[in-house]
Amino acid sequence: MKKLSLIPVLIVGALLVYAAQDFPEWGSPNSPASQSPVSSHFIANTGVDTEVPNMVTAVLADYRGFDTMFETVVVFIAGMAVLAILKKSGEKNPKKREFEVDAEPDLIVTNTVRLLVPVIQIFSFYVLAHGHVSPGGGFQGGVVMGASFILIALSWDLDTALARFPLDRCTVVAGLGIILYAGIGLLSMFLGGEFLDYAELANILPVSREMARYHAMLGVEIGVGLTVTAIMFSLYANLSTEGRLKGGL
Repeated sequence: MKKLSLIPVLIVGALLVYAAQDFPEWGSPNSPASQSPVSSHFIANTGVDTEVPNMVTAVLADYRGFDTMFETVVVFIAGMAVLAILKKSGEKNPKKREFEVDAEPDLIVTNTVRLLVPVIQIFSFYVLAHGHVSPGGGFQGGVVMGASFILIALSWDLDTALARFPLDRCTVVAGLGIILYAGIGLLSMFLGGEFLDYAELANILPVSREMARYHAMLGVEIGVGLTVTAIMFSLYANLSTEGRLKGGL
């Protein structure tokens, strides 16, 4: 059966490779995307409108803020769906799975991870906060932070990681990220603008309208980072234990 399923995979893969020949050259100024007036507008006005050097961040967090917000909501829903499907309440003595092996944490691994985790988490803050001027942002910073808790679970056990970031707290943090993102948008409306119209925040911040957009983007990126961090670790905790939250990989 596995060999038969490989046939459609190879056929679809071959079709995708064949279709890729029609793609424009990387960075070609003659590609449809490069010739679009939308692209030209972003390139010409991003720095003026937002004071953000990283054009990608400005597009993701400002110009298409609705899309990024609902992407974050999708991440949240995915985490809650896995939690609802896999969580097994009332199972006091779960059976050990065949591949589970009782083993003590390795001294070298645990001490190395103990040194690495603070560095990883500090770097995640840098990636999140510096996304305005270099590659990074909420999604990337959240993934790095979530990975640090997964590394703890892999090095010791899941109980050790959950002691530092309990699953109930994951749910709260994930929800707070969505609330923070949407709250900035609602505050913009309260100040007389449209939803996620960050420039209106200049009415309460001692900065220009352009810098208000700059600072608001950091706020929504923090919201994204909170949600991604919590959901990433929650997904690992539930999927690796089939919802039992005991053992893990």
